[in-house]
Amino acid sequence: MLIWPASRFVAGERMPEALAAVRRLNERGILASLDLLGENVSERAAAEAASCQYVHLLRGIADAGVNANISIKLTMLGLDIEPELAREHLLTILDAARETDNWVRIDMEGSPYTELTLEAFYDVFETKKNVGVVIQSMLRRSASDIERLVGAGARVRLVKGAYREPAPLAYQEKRVVNEQFDRLAERLLEAGNAPAIATHDDARIAHTIAFTGERGIAPERFEFQMLYGIREATQVALAERGYRMRVYVPYGEEWFPYFYRRLRERKENVSFVLRNLLKR
Repeated sequence: MLIWPASRFVAGERMPEALAAVRRLNERGILASLDLLGENVSERAAAEAASCQYVHLLRGIADAGVNANISIKLTMLGLDIEPELAREHLLTILDAARETDNWVRIDMEGSPYTELTLEAFYDVFETKKNVGVVIQSMLRRSASDIERLVGAGARVRLVKGAYREPAPLAYQEKRVVNEQFDRLAERLLEAGNAPAIATHDDARIAHTIAFTGERGIAPERFEFQMLYGIREATQVALAERGYRMRVYVPYGEEWFPYFYRRLRERKENVSFVLRNLLKR
């Protein structure tokens, strides 16, 4: 059961609730990316079930007539069991996306999965172009990953990163992570294929707007992305200014790990929960 504080960040436990949330966003000029929550399945039957649910979701989006793509995690499709199993399910989902005139974003998970995720992406991208991937600016390897992805013509969502990573693999200082984010965003904006700049940080948003304005990069060539329930006024304001704005809309019964990461990564999210608990 979805507890009250989590409903700020999770659209519900069932697909109809998530589609209703997307419709409300669309009515405000905002696109969406739907994510069925779950990760790290350990049984083939669970991976098969997740694949079927994603296919059902794609058909649900088409039937509802809402403007949304989907985001998936490969560990939900059996990556921990066998990479080939996850790849097979990914191909099934991409075929369903093609049939419904949609596309799929592969989420990036913790650093143990970075290389496996990129390998799976490149493998399917050879024949399926309706797929994109995510890069985390906090990882030291990301600059080289961005170069390869730009060269391949991949659709990339750039995020700072929500996982705790060791210093040998990731920058630890917030200032450095922000600098890397801006640098990688500039590269994607100049040479990328419809990049997604995913941030709630006013300074990062301002940098992107200033950079694209200086370089004459039209708003329709990229999009901003934010999470459901966070900075909603800013989401609307950017859409009203003519920028493409997409909101990542998670739903499903496996909501707790996602909710916990949202609380851990932003102090204001904890403050929101505490303030509203005191009102009850």
